[in-house]
Amino acid sequence: MIVVDTNVIAYFFLPGERTAAAERLLRRDREWAAPLLWRSELRNILATYVRRGDLDLVLAQRVASDAERLLRGREYAVQSDAVLAAAAASGCTAYDCEFVVLAEELGVPLVTSDRQVLAAFPDRAVALERYVEPRT
Repeated sequence: MIVVDTNVIAYFFLPGERTAAAERLLRRDREWAAPLLWRSELRNILATYVRRGDLDLVLAQRVASDAERLLRGREYAVQSDAVLAAAAASGCTAYDCEFVVLAEELGVPLVTSDRQVLAAFPDRAVALERYVEPRT
């Protein structure tokens, strides 16, 4: 199991330059987990795509449904105290720290492309591209 942030989830479902890496990630580890916040963040990304005309509403709804199915059973509430402490110590947003705290609670890596999170939490956060590199 790994924790993935919302951008990684979006990369998997919305074609772009990081989609292939997200696909390799899912092949490497099929058990993705995330804090409950991921749903609202993904909805916001999808709503932005719809408003810009990059995605129609029906497809956006299908992506949301497919993503919810992918993470079903591996969505977690996290403790506010821990999130706020991580945010205060790191300078990262509380939103980002929800993913960090969950990864710490589960004892698994957080896979992300967020440079600030990667810099602030090097013992827990792993870059998407680095995580899916072939092992030597």
